[in-house]
Amino acid sequence: MPLYKEELRHFIRNLLDEDIGAGDLTTLATIPADATLKAEMNARETMVIAGIDIAAKIIHTVDSAIKVEILVQDGVEVTAGNVIMRLEGNARNILTAERSALNVLQHLSGIATLTRQYVKKIDHTDCKLLDTRKTIPTLRKLAKYATRMGGAVNHRMRLDDGILIKDNHIASVGSIKNAVEAAKNYGTRASTIGITVECDTLDQAAQAVDAGADRLLLDNMSLDMMRAAVRDFGGRIKLEASGGVTLETIQSIAETGVDFVSVGRITQSAPAVDIGLDYLN
Repeated sequence: MPLYKEELRHFIRNLLDEDIGAGDLTTLATIPADATLKAEMNARETMVIAGIDIAAKIIHTVDSAIKVEILVQDGVEVTAGNVIMRLEGNARNILTAERSALNVLQHLSGIATLTRQYVKKIDHTDCKLLDTRKTIPTLRKLAKYATRMGGAVNHRMRLDDGILIKDNHIASVGSIKNAVEAAKNYGTRASTIGITVECDTLDQAAQAVDAGADRLLLDNMSLDMMRAAVRDFGGRIKLEASGGVTLETIQSIAETGVDFVSVGRITQSAPAVDIGLDYLN
């Protein structure tokens, strides 16, 4: 699970309170209390699954007696028509849990699916896809879990996961050198990204390297500028490309030789996938 046990319990409780309120009036009014149902969750398009265990946990929170059979694990790509889960149990409770379970599964699988599309574009290179902090508030752990299922590498989860010096930081202290020196003197704990400096130009990149940065964030640079950065600094420092990256441009960016490409779209703009819960006779 991407969430700790108590985090998951709290998330599901809020989710169900938001959707159910005081009760599912339509179901209570129309479905006999002892009625049972069998149902299947079906993929209606090609997708990468993410959140299947959370969906099952949502259903079991509504009714632990519902039989849930998970047929596809997270990270697996399926096509339209694939059955990903089977359910059997009290009809009222299945109907009540349906939308909450589908909302989470469709959203997270949408992120994983879009992420996989980006990853496939750069599979032939050594470049790795990174996610960002551009996530729906309070859902970051789930979103970043979904990107991992799609094949991305998680970047900073929070602001305390590493130092990323950007233009506003540099402007506040006067220079890249001053910003990097201040970061080094701060004594922050080691992190996977160390001290990263955002650079718009090759001159800024050279200043950051000379100042002792651990990584360069090449922000909105042209392909020629990125190739030059790889030529001048590759092997000495990790290079990350960022800024306006799309499915149409990521391959060319990766082929410049940069180590990483970070893409906000995979968590910020991923559309939900189409999953249906079909009831069986």
